[in-house]
Amino acid sequence: MWRPWGSSKKSPVRRIHDKSSPFSCSSFKDILHLCAEDYSPSSSSLPLSSAAKRTANVFHRVRIANSILRAWGETRPESNRKLLDSVSDRSVSVSIPDADKRIVVYYTSLRVVRSTFEDCKAVRSILRGFRVSIDERDLSMDSRFLDELKGILGKSKLSLPRVFIGGRYLGGAEEIKQLHETGELKKLMEGLSAAEPATCGVCGGYRFVLCDQCNGSRKIYTEKSGFKICTDCNENGLIRCHSCSYAPL
Repeated sequence: MWRPWGSSKKSPVRRIHDKSSPFSCSSFKDILHLCAEDYSPSSSSLPLSSAAKRTANVFHRVRIANSILRAWGETRPESNRKLLDSVSDRSVSVSIPDADKRIVVYYTSLRVVRSTFEDCKAVRSILRGFRVSIDERDLSMDSRFLDELKGILGKSKLSLPRVFIGGRYLGGAEEIKQLHETGELKKLMEGLSAAEPATCGVCGGYRFVLCDQCNGSRKIYTEKSGFKICTDCNENGLIRCHSCSYAPL
């Protein structure tokens, strides 16, 4: 049976705070008081209060964390040097002409492979943040870029993206991210041409326009031979924008 509403017996009040807890404060002022307490080594012979012990433990942990961070910071220059050495070795063996003042990025805008698309998106976002001239070559828009990249690197199987800065080959997404985190990528941007602030009025920033010969249909009609495939555009019926795109390598 349920207890009647008008019962004079009151239920016992349960305490929210447990006295057995090693840390308890009645107000926020007590927390400030504990943080303000200082632990001096000269008073080590005297018995320490619980608050002083807690303060000593906090400062001890802070000192350990700072020492770890300092040790980690001392080892980073060596790793940076190894990364730059590997980049310089690749740039000596692989380079592209007529690209001393700009960045050339081979990437894909298709979402077929999610990891590849995310890497391409991240690298383009990092490079665009420096506001320098970038020649973006989308392999999904023109398959001739793939043949061009294979000829440069001398490989048949390639992963994207691939980045060239100042005509030097730097690598893919992992190399660019590491160089950006260590600050070395900013040094490589020195001397490159600045990006134009306005969007191209011809292509709207897409770097491709419809073919002038076939208007994107990929077919041309002549009286002698009838319809034939247009050879001036790519498989999508597009050509590179003459206003903002660079000439193929």
